[in-house]
Amino acid sequence: MDMRNYDLKEDIREYWSRRSATFDLAFGHRIPPGPELDAWAAAVREAIGPAPQKVLELACGTGEVTNVLLSLGHEVTALDFSEAMLGVARAKHDGNTRARFILADAERTMEPDQTYDAVICRHLVWTLTEPEQAFADWFRVLKPGGKLLVFDGDWTKPTPIGRIASLAVRVIERFIGHDPYYDGAMSERHANIMTRLPFSGGLTPEGLKPLVAAAGFAEVRFPSHRPIAVAQRRNADLRNRLRTRFYRRFVLTASRPEDGATAGPHLNTLPQPEGISS
Repeated sequence: MDMRNYDLKEDIREYWSRRSATFDLAFGHRIPPGPELDAWAAAVREAIGPAPQKVLELACGTGEVTNVLLSLGHEVTALDFSEAMLGVARAKHDGNTRARFILADAERTMEPDQTYDAVICRHLVWTLTEPEQAFADWFRVLKPGGKLLVFDGDWTKPTPIGRIASLAVRVIERFIGHDPYYDGAMSERHANIMTRLPFSGGLTPEGLKPLVAAAGFAEVRFPSHRPIAVAQRRNADLRNRLRTRFYRRFVLTASRPEDGATAGPHLNTLPQPEGISS
């Protein structure tokens, strides 16, 4: 491990470990059965195809995306560097022979070369301390033709509509009280970590695209996050529906070129801010 990042990585590990016991109670983290699970499954199916595959899930947390992948028939190696998070995930999927959980660093997975058909992560990239190293490692563990699928967002600042939604939530909470399980991007601990990260200025598709392409990935695309956001709002109360408008969230897909193919990004239209597009 790069010792320059040691203290930061330990702070990140401790932060997520502390949240492990109640993480699934925070809106936006659990993926409940019904419309939301269906929307996540559709996004995965669209990105990596319908056939069962060998998938590496990075920063699996409590195993919610793991559940999506297992529901689609994939064989999943799920890693996290918080033993507390892994404990929740292992208990949740105890007995499922298609799930393997390992304690590992998502930036240096230590997995064998060209092993996986797909590498998938949710809300991880913004926390990377060495993004170039991480993308190179993810490229390495993918088979030729393998897919990268990233779900993330710009958590540093609300969108214009998000600022209005945030004000509305504060008004609502004057009457119903603060949600003790929701730890938004402005919490003191969260904010302290964020200021020390490479993406402290925000994680955007515009900034992420060239980094992914530089690692060797091709066909860099940004499918719409809108179906997931719409599904999240289906059964949510007003406060949580407003929370889906706070930040610009996006999906990124890319692929490792087949042997002999020329790497290079397929650059398509970038996603619009979610508060506008969904």
